[in-house]
Amino acid sequence: MSAVLLLLAACGSGWSQSAPPSLGLQEQGPQAAPPPSTPPPEENPGLINEVGKLFDKLPSILPPIKTPSETMNDLSRLAKPSTMVSGRIACPASSNGAPDCKQAADQLCQSKGYKEGKSLNADSAEKCSAKVLIPGRQRKPDDCRTDTFVTSALCQN
Repeated sequence: MSAVLLLLAACGSGWSQSAPPSLGLQEQGPQAAPPPSTPPPEENPGLINEVGKLFDKLPSILPPIKTPSETMNDLSRLAKPSTMVSGRIACPASSNGAPDCKQAADQLCQSKGYKEGKSLNADSAEKCSAKVLIPGRQRKPDDCRTDTFVTSALCQN
């Protein structure tokens, strides 16, 4: 290790920074005085420095780490007993015209003795008036509509 340091010290003096060669031209006149000592340059952070700063900030950015027992308690509170049920309940139209399948899922679960539910599966069908069966009659936009049904729901008490 000391041999490497001696080698670097010996070679270091040969690597001094000097002005570029003047190609045989020399300035005439008095030599300029060396510039006054300048303060060290401002820190110019590189990628490594910036990544280090990011790691310093991580504890304030990330949520606190929970113990395994705290995690299990949280999961127990979230995992309410639930049951999947099947049936077929039409989703009523909401105020904006879209089907309200939450209400249909609640109705399906209530018909099976549960309090509320979430839709797991839905089905759609086009329902048309008998007028579309008349031969030669041109189909009109209001002759058919699409109905949506909840066919399975996850129910909870």
